[in-house]
Amino acid sequence: MVISLIDTHAHLDMPEFDSDLFGVISRAKEAGVKRIISIGIDLLSSGAAIKLSESYEGIFATVGIHPHNAREATKRDMSEIEKLASRPCVVAIGEIGLDYHYQPVDKQSQIRLLNWQLALAKWLNLPIVIHCREAEEDLLPILTDWCAGGKKKGNRSLGVIHCFGGDLEIARKYIEMGFFVSLGAYIGYPSARHLHNSIRHIPLDKLLIETDCPFLPPQKYRGRRNEPAFVHFTLQALANITGNTQKTIADRTTVNANQLFKLEVID
Repeated sequence: MVISLIDTHAHLDMPEFDSDLFGVISRAKEAGVKRIISIGIDLLSSGAAIKLSESYEGIFATVGIHPHNAREATKRDMSEIEKLASRPCVVAIGEIGLDYHYQPVDKQSQIRLLNWQLALAKWLNLPIVIHCREAEEDLLPILTDWCAGGKKKGNRSLGVIHCFGGDLEIARKYIEMGFFVSLGAYIGYPSARHLHNSIRHIPLDKLLIETDCPFLPPQKYRGRRNEPAFVHFTLQALANITGNTQKTIADRTTVNANQLFKLEVID
């Protein structure tokens, strides 16, 4: 049985991969991972993601400034992100969003930066990759207004909620707006069992899978580096939670990722 996968959220530019990046990419291909979306979190990493995409077949880039970097982001950074976003290998604006977990929180800087990047995505007609941690109260109305502003008329694939960890009500709100929901190997952690009921109710045609590598490794590899080849562990966990076959989930999430990021369908 041939199973092909797309890792929709990886940070291949991070130093954890410096010593063996070629091996990491080779192992991913051997594991059936046909495509990897390498995610930008600031100006430097966005440029690095583009270089990776231009150097390796099957890797695509996003550009954006993560909310953790909102306070340090300069006007020059934003201007350069805007230039990078027009490169052909760039398939989304992200990782962007709000994160209120760490204190103190500079909410206004995060919201200003998010709104600017949402406007950029709308202008370029690119989907968005959203990070949200303990910030749904502010994020949901912002995204609701953005969706109502005419983004991608006639196409409800607005973006993806990365590393989703909310309840079923929140998942439904995102899905009703037109977003995909992406899950990683953390759904197999013992501490994540409370998410399983919500996961069972996420429609397959709104689901993506990811690693978020080098972070959030599968339970079997806790304490070690995560990598794109391990996206199979997310697939296994989803099959166990939902009762669908691994191939059913793999085929559907691949279709979804191709749709969201406007990728050419490959055999």
